[in-house]
Amino acid sequence: MTASLLIKHAAQVVTSRGASAKPLVGESLGRIEVIDDGAVAVSGEKITAVGPTAEVMEQVETDRQTKVIDATGKVVLPGLVDPHTHVVFGGSREHELSLKLQGVPYLEILARGGGILSSVEATRSASSDQLVERGIKYCRQMLVQGTTTAEAKSGYGLSTEAELKILRAVQQVAKAQPVDLVPTFLGAHAVPKEFKGDPDRYLKLVIEEMLPQVVEGKLACYCDVFCEEGVFSVEQSRRVLTAARAAGLGLKLHADEIVPLGGAELAAELGAVSADHLLAVSDRGIEKMAAAGVIAVLLPGTTFYLREGHYAPARRMIEAGVPVALATDFNPGSSPNNNLQLVINIACLYLRMTPAETINSITINAAHALGRAALIGSLEENKAADLVIFDAPNYDYLAYRYGTNLVETVVKNGAVVVEGGLVD
Repeated sequence: MTASLLIKHAAQVVTSRGASAKPLVGESLGRIEVIDDGAVAVSGEKITAVGPTAEVMEQVETDRQTKVIDATGKVVLPGLVDPHTHVVFGGSREHELSLKLQGVPYLEILARGGGILSSVEATRSASSDQLVERGIKYCRQMLVQGTTTAEAKSGYGLSTEAELKILRAVQQVAKAQPVDLVPTFLGAHAVPKEFKGDPDRYLKLVIEEMLPQVVEGKLACYCDVFCEEGVFSVEQSRRVLTAARAAGLGLKLHADEIVPLGGAELAAELGAVSADHLLAVSDRGIEKMAAAGVIAVLLPGTTFYLREGHYAPARRMIEAGVPVALATDFNPGSSPNNNLQLVINIACLYLRMTPAETINSITINAAHALGRAALIGSLEENKAADLVIFDAPNYDYLAYRYGTNLVETVVKNGAVVVEGGLVD
């Protein structure tokens, strides 16, 4: 077969292959295949060969149309996968940073018109075109930093019209630039001000009006709920998620971020694909998630930015057999970061994860958290040709070096979309 793209002589090709059927757990999370002097051959949109350069060049043919990239001294990874973002939203909240630094509590910021309700107001006020334009900009930033697939949650509309507007904008953003977006309906992100004090009445709107229109319009793959003290209870979350499951959507939860409310246990009970945040997850919640195979999507960048006193217990979860993935939680308030390279750094330093564990957590396990592991998340034959070339001598360097974008080249579905660190 003639290759349309050949990457050869990489210092390391890190494949993350062999885990497409089930996510990596326990000790296997820290094991990755590394091919020295490696090569990857691509034909069209698919990978056709992965291995040592000499072997790959014996397997494939090249011609004058073949694009050849010499990756000497560099590392090749699967395209990075970000399984928790809120990439489409209106406004920004940089003015709140100085308040936080002065010690102003979040509830006071909220009372002053800030916080999530500020983002809701800005998102409601933004036109669809404005949301799409900003979403494209943010996705291009992610692409240059190595992300080729990401989840995109709604949740900053909190009205039927605005939630649908966000999800339709997600569809348009996905079509307008290379990063694949997996949409998630998060109508139950907070209680909007017009329903203040009556969350059950708001959830009735979410279940009976928003959800049917989301499903009818094929606007989401998943449904998420912020299951947390002061937001939505376990029982309220169960009602939303049960309705979403009956309507054919996959399930996710914002769970146990502040207190051990039981969100992890609920995720296991309902067969959710993932439970996210989990700073305050209980031992029982960890046990239930491990038994049910629920993926823990950890968001250490959020914890870092909020200056929380502790991080999610990643080591306990890994040792208990919970599959772990990492994400940015990119959003306008608690994590204005869309760079998974920074998440690698923070996860190593503060979650005590190894570099190998973090790489598997933003590639194959993150792909499982989006139901895409059969297509993306590893470098192996017949998978989508999504890959990143880093200007790094080995994969450990990605965890060691921080604050610098090390991406040199990004390939999406076989096409070079970032070259020399610049979007094509």
